[in-house]
Amino acid sequence: MFKLLLVVPCYNEQEILQKTYTTLSLYFSELKERKAITSDSKICFVNDGSRDATWSIINSICEQDKNVIGLKLSRNFGHQAALVAGLLHNKNLFDCYISIDADLQDDLRAIDGMLEKYQEGSKIVYGVRNDRTSDSFFKRFTAETFYKLMQRMGVPTVYNHADFRLIDNQVLNEFSNFGETNLFIRGIIPMIGFQSDKVYYKRLEREAGESKYPLRKMLIFAWNGITSFSTVPMKLVLWFGIFNFVFAMGITVWVLVCKLFGFTVQGWTSIVLPMTFFSGSNMIAIGLIGEYVGKIYEEVKARPRYIIESVVNEENQ
Repeated sequence: MFKLLLVVPCYNEQEILQKTYTTLSLYFSELKERKAITSDSKICFVNDGSRDATWSIINSICEQDKNVIGLKLSRNFGHQAALVAGLLHNKNLFDCYISIDADLQDDLRAIDGMLEKYQEGSKIVYGVRNDRTSDSFFKRFTAETFYKLMQRMGVPTVYNHADFRLIDNQVLNEFSNFGETNLFIRGIIPMIGFQSDKVYYKRLEREAGESKYPLRKMLIFAWNGITSFSTVPMKLVLWFGIFNFVFAMGITVWVLVCKLFGFTVQGWTSIVLPMTFFSGSNMIAIGLIGEYVGKIYEEVKARPRYIIESVVNEENQ
């Protein structure tokens, strides 16, 4: 048997949180009855600065169930930071840790497979989707493009894996050594190494509330992952600069030939087009470099990734 902690980041989940707790609690009871996990295994809800009644509900749940830990962050730090807070605050207190979203879309039955793989020796077990029929065409297309782009950029990710995974305490201790501010856990965990495996599952329909990852946040998340792990965009800027240089040399030769043979014509087209092309490409290159410099600036400041305001049921661990 293993002592398990289930970490559940929450942001404005008042519509579904009570049902989430009921479902997870029943499933935990079943695991304990089957002696798959120890009786002192727990669930940790992390309130990521919710603006609704999420923290009140977590407080109420903790009062009636001492096997539930409640963490309240001082403000909204983001999903990745909330997940890290739940994990690191409970480091060395459990054998293994599973992270799962509060929307009940991840199939709980996959946890059985994760625990089996863990028992067989895997220190990391990824929950991987093998069926995206519950997604719209746009959602499916953008998600799959995201994973393919990450792999092309050299970012170490697991295809069709989000943040539904099991890690053991040794992996968590190694993970705690990664102190960067710009968190991209999906890329950090594969970098750590150790024996890993996958459990495949079908993602379920969202029962209540709205997705916390609209297109804008998905794009920001993808960009953060690329710029945090890959220097490929910087290399593309170099090659783009070389292309511009070659192109400029071609224009120079053309202008000189026209001058020598008297083909020059007064006009602005040959001046304006190269100017707009080069100025636009230079602005893109400068902006991309600025993005990397900005990340360096954030990392150098070394500000805390999250701040815990209060903890409920901590004394019962």
